[in-house]
Amino acid sequence: MEIQLTLNGKAVKDQVGADTLLLDFVRKHGCYSVKRGCETSNCGLCTVLLDGKPVLSCSTLAARADGCSVTTLEGVQEKAEAIGRFLAGEGAEQCGFCSPGLIMNVIAMEQELSEPSEEEIREYLAGNLCRCTGYMGQMRAIGNYLNRKGEEQNG
Repeated sequence: MEIQLTLNGKAVKDQVGADTLLLDFVRKHGCYSVKRGCETSNCGLCTVLLDGKPVLSCSTLAARADGCSVTTLEGVQEKAEAIGRFLAGEGAEQCGFCSPGLIMNVIAMEQELSEPSEEEIREYLAGNLCRCTGYMGQMRAIGNYLNRKGEEQNG
């Protein structure tokens, strides 16, 4: 079947099989930040934004994205780098393997939530696994980032 979508701001038209995963589709189109991790929808490494909402591309059919906008880290590179630098500056960055999915969720949170509580952040990131940390540093840094951004927007 043929699908048409916007991938990181560019129109893409391609043939896909009925069982083609969005993960495979975006990687075929050069979006290598999207990683294959657990293949069971449990780790968050494959998170992309589908019409601005985070989805796990390893369990989303490419056909579902027909007519939609898909965003990967490649499409928000400057913002992703700024978030990554902030997290590293807060001491919340380890090996970086989980960073793409985590950062995509931070971007979605920033767009969707206003002054999120620690519980809201924790709930939003429940599907992101990091094998390097105990999450406390990441939670603190993400909270600081979101509060800082709110202060900049309000000030």
